[in-house]
Amino acid sequence: MRLTFGKINMKRESANQWSNSFELAEVQLIQSALLFCENKKNTEAKTDKRQRITDILDHIHVDCDTIVAAILLIGLENQDFDHQAIEKVYSPSICNLAIQSQSLIKLESDWIEKLKGDLEESDSSEHHHMMLLNMMKDARAVFILLAYQVLKMQDLANKPKEEQRRVAQETNSIFAPLANRLGIGQLKWELEDLAFRYLHPDEYKKIAKALEERRIDRENYIHAIVDELQVKLSDAGLEAEVYGRVKHIFSIWKKMQKKDLKFEDLYDVRALRVMVKDLSACYTALSIVHDLWQFIPSEYDDYVAAPKSNNYQSLHTAVLGPENKTLEIQIRTHEMHAHAELGVAAHWRYKEGGKRDEDLEKQLASLREAINRTESPEPQQKLDCKPSKIYVLSPKGHVIELPYGSTPLDFAYYVHSEVGNRCRGAKVNGKMVPLTSTLLNGQTVEIITAKDAKPSRDWLVPHFGYLKSPRARSKVRAWFKREFREEHISAGKLALTKHVSILPSNMALKMLAESFNMCHADDLYAAIGRGELGVNQVLNSLKIPEEKIKETPFVLSERQDKKIASDIAIEGVDDLMTNLARCCKPLPTDKITGFITQGRGVSIHRQDCKNLLALKKQYPQRLVDVSWKGTENNQNYEVDVEIIALDRSGLLRDVMSVMSANSINVNAANTFTDKRLQQAKMRLTLEISDPAQLTTVLGKLVNVRGILEARRIK
Repeated sequence: MRLTFGKINMKRESANQWSNSFELAEVQLIQSALLFCENKKNTEAKTDKRQRITDILDHIHVDCDTIVAAILLIGLENQDFDHQAIEKVYSPSICNLAIQSQSLIKLESDWIEKLKGDLEESDSSEHHHMMLLNMMKDARAVFILLAYQVLKMQDLANKPKEEQRRVAQETNSIFAPLANRLGIGQLKWELEDLAFRYLHPDEYKKIAKALEERRIDRENYIHAIVDELQVKLSDAGLEAEVYGRVKHIFSIWKKMQKKDLKFEDLYDVRALRVMVKDLSACYTALSIVHDLWQFIPSEYDDYVAAPKSNNYQSLHTAVLGPENKTLEIQIRTHEMHAHAELGVAAHWRYKEGGKRDEDLEKQLASLREAINRTESPEPQQKLDCKPSKIYVLSPKGHVIELPYGSTPLDFAYYVHSEVGNRCRGAKVNGKMVPLTSTLLNGQTVEIITAKDAKPSRDWLVPHFGYLKSPRARSKVRAWFKREFREEHISAGKLALTKHVSILPSNMALKMLAESFNMCHADDLYAAIGRGELGVNQVLNSLKIPEEKIKETPFVLSERQDKKIASDIAIEGVDDLMTNLARCCKPLPTDKITGFITQGRGVSIHRQDCKNLLALKKQYPQRLVDVSWKGTENNQNYEVDVEIIALDRSGLLRDVMSVMSANSINVNAANTFTDKRLQQAKMRLTLEISDPAQLTTVLGKLVNVRGILEARRIK
């Protein structure tokens, strides 16, 4: 025996007063939930709220567990009891559904608070819907969420006008479209009409008055029409399903605005839909409709013979029905209807006119399937669609779409490249977290920046887990290219100059750059300096005669100990012996100072050298001003570099190959390995001809597999 769940009061009405929607055991479970709440802090308002949410959900034919969870949700929201209290009494399925629904409601409340009610300027509702759907572990939570919003709208009458508009805008932007997309028409219409009432009160009253009949009267009219048409179709031997609805006030106003019509010019204030088995039955049904009532020729559209651009198919006609009232009728097959509801011609897309979002459509399809299984014996309706994206909130409430598995650093680069480049840390839901943390749906992410913060090459290493998004990684790479662009240009120009006696003209270089998909000659030089382009590639493309190409023989790794002319100019003194300090190993372009030693001439230090700063305090009278004269003497310079890399077999060999390919002597090498971090750290003393050569080789080193950072030690 099945029993219907009708209106329930808190006086423990007997089961036979309920309709035949539920089994006796299910009726008793719902009654137990009502009694459970009644025994807590009970008021008439709370009792009414619990009864109204059960009525709403019963009206859309949800299962017993969903109604019980909704009843418990009202108690949780009113703080009549906590999670532990319901977990002692009810099944995990019901408790999880109630708790999940409460979490979603809190998320909505927090989101609206962050936006400060400015929903019209917020992100598109699609991202918000995706965030909600991705957070739902049980599809039935969407029913409770929508029913709860209906309650909020119903309770707005005595609220301040500002709150009325805020909640109405929230409903209009988020909840009514969600109900529409899920095909829950009854809740969609109610939410739209209630929101319209508070957002456009004058228009609402005008249309309501123009209808000249209450909604119940209009619905009774439609029921009578449905019965009459159903009989005629059956008499003709057609197997058809006829159902109807009265056009609601919001949809009437929307059509008046869209088509610039007056109320009396509308032909679809009342509408029917006829579903038949096959194509021929569509036209048979159409003939019966036109025989039964006088049709209006200007309102007839055959979208079966000439489908819309999105493949939407249906027969649309308008007739003058009983009492000379206009009536719109749609006729389609079940297949056409399924395509319109679930396919590329989905009804919600047709009505809203938005762009398609394949991820959202897949998630909605999965949710629809789960909803359709609510009558199955399985306790939970889990969503099948695995997310490819997540949706998080900015501190101001904007919904941000990121790839699944994204980190706070991905979020920072989504907001803006400079936010990512200057990222120093992150907060998730108000708590500090590592930049490698995996973000979850619905979390609020705040990025902490600093003016002097810069990207790290560690961010580009997938093994470290800083970045998931290819878009963010490309932004980090772009920063490194920009940061060292001038050095790369100088290094590239110098490398090319070493191979040709006269550089090509600017026009020739620009054309050459364009052949490599670059815009300017400087882009070409930078690519050579970074090691992305070889000098031989460029020379071959330039087609320079052999006599103009300089010979650049390979230099053996042999340290030059012979004395060469000094590149240092000492202020006021000529031909004084100088030597470069081994503690700081200055290079041309470094700012330098001389220190007069006893018997070894002048020792040249970088101005920021720690030893020099100590000598300055002890022997200030022995400091002299010096400067670089130039590099015409072809002197070589020692420089210390540090390489940090993931430890692997063959790493040292690959590093030495780069040195050999660039004719650089390695005078000393030390390697340290951290087994815990699986990292290797190398300290090399190189002999280079000029700073540009150092910039080039460092650029090539960071492109070696596993190398995270290569830099000069100062």
